[in-house]
Amino acid sequence: MPIIYTDELARFDGIASVEEAELLLEWVQTHPHGAADLAACTHLHAADLQVLMAGAVRIAAWPTDDTLRSWLGCALTPT
Repeated sequence: MPIIYTDELARFDGIASVEEAELLLEWVQTHPHGAADLAACTHLHAADLQVLMAGAVRIAAWPTDDTLRSWLGCALTPT
């Protein structure tokens, strides 16, 4: 499973594809104070990114991959 959910955290592991977006949206809506752990994420589909952006999800851990971290940091860091 590419995303593992708890009450406080959505932990991304590997590739998060478009198929995960609907469940991620449901989790964000029911856990508005939850955070995302992207440390083990290697790819994030744009649909998942949009859910994280729209929900203003706090990032608990950024990807270890520098390129992905840089790309997501631009999109998910509030200005």
